[in-house]
Amino acid sequence: MSNFNPIPFWLTSEEHQPDAAQRPPSDAGRLSDGELLDAYSQAVICVVETVGPSVIAVSRKAGSAQGGSGSGVLVGPGGYALTNSHVADGHKRLTAFTSEGDQLDGELIGDDPATDLALLKLGAKDLPFANLGDSAAARVGQLVIAMGNPYGFQSTVTTGVVSAQGRSLRSREGRLIENIVQHTAPLNPGNSGGPLLDSRGRVIGVNTAIIAMAQGLGFAVPSSTAIWVIGELLAHGRVRRPALGVAISIRPLARELAKRLDLLNDLAVEIVSVEPHSAADRAGLAPGDLIVAINGRIVEAIDDMHRVLARVAAGETISLGVVRNGRQFEADVTPSVASR
Repeated sequence: MSNFNPIPFWLTSEEHQPDAAQRPPSDAGRLSDGELLDAYSQAVICVVETVGPSVIAVSRKAGSAQGGSGSGVLVGPGGYALTNSHVADGHKRLTAFTSEGDQLDGELIGDDPATDLALLKLGAKDLPFANLGDSAAARVGQLVIAMGNPYGFQSTVTTGVVSAQGRSLRSREGRLIENIVQHTAPLNPGNSGGPLLDSRGRVIGVNTAIIAMAQGLGFAVPSSTAIWVIGELLAHGRVRRPALGVAISIRPLARELAKRLDLLNDLAVEIVSVEPHSAADRAGLAPGDLIVAINGRIVEAIDDMHRVLARVAAGETISLGVVRNGRQFEADVTPSVASR
């Protein structure tokens, strides 16, 4: 959307200007409502014409854009396309349909249910593709455009604004997807996997979910997450995440114990079991240990642990605050890398 100066334009030469008290308001330098609407329309039209050819319909049923269909977007040379994990649904072979009606075979390179993203490779060369933008730079209130295949209606376009940043959404496997982009562009079944675009046609998110019976509540996995997932899938065929090698549960922390140890926790993460030869095993952790902090940050839920571990680089050592038999100690752990 083009920028404009909402402040009336005044000539700067004093000899041609009346006193401020006598100076009438001026609309010079303003855009009329019609001009603003035209600028908005032109921005959307430009994005649609530029990015539209890179948006695809994805089907798990060969030869049909309707059978188990969703959406996707080509994001790189060589026919690589992003969609949702729940659209691919573990199928190794899928069918893609371009905006021009061409049918292409698609191969699942890898998927990541924890972020609801999947990477496909289409059986064609020289396909147009969209550019991945910086989701973190998206501002609340800015124009966004959703494109996809709702209910099998290909190349459908809707518009809205970014309504919130930094939301969390739980994936089908229970892990929180962080930094979700919430927006108001209308979505329907079949939009899943389609791109959320800014006014320059850059992909800032992959549409993943709506809230049933609600209006104007759409959610997209941020492009920053998509870039990381693409890199993992291309390099390793899977997404690697730091893992401690423990089964855990949440339990209340006794007030007397918390007060005696000067803890701010009401809850703690209890280790239920430890995998042999795992990172936790090597660090000497045992069933019954209570994890109350990671790197000095309070831990009261499994999601808290996921958030911290998601930012841990491969080979990085973390410090766990652990309570065992009424005594607190620090345990240094180097998480191992596990898929998903």
